[in-house]
Amino acid sequence: METEINEAIKVLKDGGIILYPTDTIWGIGCDATNSEAVSKIYALKQRSDSKSLVTLASDMDMICRYVKVVPEMAVQLAEITDKPLTIIYPEAVTAPKGNALAPNVVAEDGSIGIRIPMNDFCIKLIRKFRKPIVSTSANISGQKAPVSFEDITADLLDAVDWTADSIYEEGATGKASSIIKIGIDGQIKIIRE
Repeated sequence: METEINEAIKVLKDGGIILYPTDTIWGIGCDATNSEAVSKIYALKQRSDSKSLVTLASDMDMICRYVKVVPEMAVQLAEITDKPLTIIYPEAVTAPKGNALAPNVVAEDGSIGIRIPMNDFCIKLIRKFRKPIVSTSANISGQKAPVSFEDITADLLDAVDWTADSIYEEGATGKASSIIKIGIDGQIKIIRE
């Protein structure tokens, strides 16, 4: 696993796109702090860049570096959840370059959806990369999301810069994560169960 993680990190640092299994479904991703790489994801998915993208973080400490205010309710939910949960935080830290999220990964209202994955490969990759990565389903917008490696189209496989071994998909739920939005005041809105 270590060799593959190092290969993926080299691609991420070079602004490339990776194809990898998460705790839910197969995803495509890039360095969430690199605007050019994020633009490549939108182009590959044929998706409007007016929609935000989910990012993956290794832990709550990483989330705190990329979100201006982390509501206490989000910390509590992250600690107790036993299934994949994406939390939309009210205000992301953004900048065109540097130690902040790329502006084009964030929603128009400044919010950002972040998940701490329950997948060993993802966690190790993000920890070693030391920055969040984009995680969006490995498909063209509007097409069926790939539950397993066999579901990924040849076109998409050819379009990415690096692909993880399918052995790391073990334990995936096969469905998208639940999504909740938490306001600064702790108000919760369920977006997807």
